[in-house]
Amino acid sequence: MKNDEYFVMSQRAAKNMAYQEKTAVDKDYTNLCTVTGAQLLGKRVKAPLTSYEFVHVLPLPSILMNKGTGIVTSVPSDSPDDFAMFNDLKNKKGLREKLNVEEDWVKDFEPIPIIDIPGYGNLAAIKACEEFKVTSWKDAEPLKKAKELCYQKGFYEGVMCIGPCSGEKVEDAKLSTKALLLANGQAITYHEPENEVISRTEDTCIVALVDQWLMKYGEEQWKNIVMDHVKSDKFECYNPKTENEFVKILDWLREWGCSRTLGLGTRVPWDEQFVIESLSDSTIYMAYYTIAAGLQGEDNLDGKKTGPIGIKPESLNVAAYDYIFLSAEFDQSKYPEISQEQLDKLRYEFNFWYPMDMRCSAKDLIRNHLTMSLYNHTAIWPNQPEKWTRSYFCNGYLLRNGEKMSKSLGNFITLRQSLETFGTDATRVALADAGDSLDDGNFEDETANAAILKLFTFESWVKKQLENVGTLDFADHKPENYDTWDKIFVNEIAKIVKLTQKNYNEMKYRMVLKHGFNEMLSVKESYLIGKQNKANPFILLNFVEAFLIMLNPITPHFCQNLWQS
Repeated sequence: MKNDEYFVMSQRAAKNMAYQEKTAVDKDYTNLCTVTGAQLLGKRVKAPLTSYEFVHVLPLPSILMNKGTGIVTSVPSDSPDDFAMFNDLKNKKGLREKLNVEEDWVKDFEPIPIIDIPGYGNLAAIKACEEFKVTSWKDAEPLKKAKELCYQKGFYEGVMCIGPCSGEKVEDAKLSTKALLLANGQAITYHEPENEVISRTEDTCIVALVDQWLMKYGEEQWKNIVMDHVKSDKFECYNPKTENEFVKILDWLREWGCSRTLGLGTRVPWDEQFVIESLSDSTIYMAYYTIAAGLQGEDNLDGKKTGPIGIKPESLNVAAYDYIFLSAEFDQSKYPEISQEQLDKLRYEFNFWYPMDMRCSAKDLIRNHLTMSLYNHTAIWPNQPEKWTRSYFCNGYLLRNGEKMSKSLGNFITLRQSLETFGTDATRVALADAGDSLDDGNFEDETANAAILKLFTFESWVKKQLENVGTLDFADHKPENYDTWDKIFVNEIAKIVKLTQKNYNEMKYRMVLKHGFNEMLSVKESYLIGKQNKANPFILLNFVEAFLIMLNPITPHFCQNLWQS
């Protein structure tokens, strides 16, 4: 390492460090010596910030070589795994003999209180192990639960009770302690992927230190503007969980590497050796949708042809877009080949269609792209909050019949296969029924098949009702002559219409199906039974009309074909 230091670690960690300018020679992680864990047992080492002069290297079978450096500081006061192993080594002679651990390495050591957690005291690991009935380091499932509890409560509720950060909340003390260790030369910064990442070339990815430009999304004033917008009544998430996710990511997001040296993308304007990283680049492109028809027209995806407004692609520049999007003053000298009339048409289209009323996306993009889009809208239109995004609807991933789709499992289905198997409208019904929250949706084959039968049965019934519609005299339709069953049916339809409209507005499509599809069919059957086949034909026609209008967004082909018939 640099500064003539020598580190003992996994080869994987060494490779990461070599690409983070930690080694004497950058990108060189030559192995100088290989040692096994058994060879390190019992070695005396100094643990930073502990009151013990030294501690001994001890075994812990749950330590993984594909996570971190392979060597971990033991914290038996707050880590259930560490306490369970330490306690077993102290009290079980047979285990010490099996693992070649000498009694002197553990007998004079006790857990040191570090964090005080409400309800768990300053030795949370011990209390958690008691609570989950952990009797050995082999109790994997109870230890997992105890660990989750200690780590979560310790970070968010714990208060330091020892050291220079005593009295601070753990989430604050973490940063202070990191700075202290770095300043004292007792630690170095080290980065690695959160989980294993395999590239398309089947290489294991590492974290490398490279030159790049950063966006400072954590800047306090900028963050507060976005946070206020997210929490205001001018922004809708349709789900409290989604809003909470945005609030959490706004509190978490700091600097973001917005550039890279390889791949497709827009060149960084002031440093063209880089391209803008894709998640950072695609944040306000929705604004372009508003003027694309005028600039490109139809059948002109690459934009190389001159569109309906007559502006050549090479004539456009930043100043022209500033006039369209930012209401800049007209200056013919900046875009000599474009007239004010042409730009005014585009400006009108933008101002007519923008802001973006709704953006639908997946939950994994909340942590980056969607939040960045909020940030960048406030940056591009700082004095025009009316141009900021009005709502996001975010969904989870999609399961099939309760299982994650996988080619290896053979349960993978493409959109085309679903259309060929179930048809368009039944597929849409199953997707609408799959779920509306951040939880993973579940596409059920049974739901799609049931939809086919229900739609076919309803269509047959409607066509039978329509056989005599030509003989009806609508002047005979007199609501004042409704009997009790008629009134109940009409009221039920009105109630369902209101509920369904509310569900549509809230993006709750499963509830749309519950009320606008299944419940409507149910009240119709109840009405027919109650009327003993003497149903009011005018009410039935109103029922069919309401049913088709409510279901049209989900089953448009079925509804429109039946309407036309």
